[in-house]
Amino acid sequence: QVQLVESGGGLVQAGGSLRLSCAVSGRTSSRYPMGWFRQAPGKEREFVAAITLSGGSTDVADSVKGRFTISRDNAKNTLYLQMNSLKPEDTAVYYCAASTGIIATRSQYPYSYWGQGTQVTVSS
Repeated sequence: QVQLVESGGGLVQAGGSLRLSCAVSGRTSSRYPMGWFRQAPGKEREFVAAITLSGGSTDVADSVKGRFTISRDNAKNTLYLQMNSLKPEDTAVYYCAASTGIIATRSQYPYSYWGQGTQVTVSS
């Protein structure tokens, strides 16, 4: 089993920055590709970013490209999401997830383990 705990969410003004962290416990985090997803009120959960086992390759949704960066520190069993130039439309609950698939994908289905989520609210 893998346990994921997100932190770092909060209230920020438009244009500001936040860094989300996801602490991984249980099995070694380096065994899994990982991702960030988000869900805004009244909307379906959507892909934000994903990263490979080693961290050498990443994928970021077009809506956040150039503003958000995903990274991981396998020695610390921690996943990060650096969010800059935040916009009100970035307001959502952000979830980290660990995939039991081989690659880091945009699809939610290979992700077997999920955190409880952290709220990010961007005011205009």
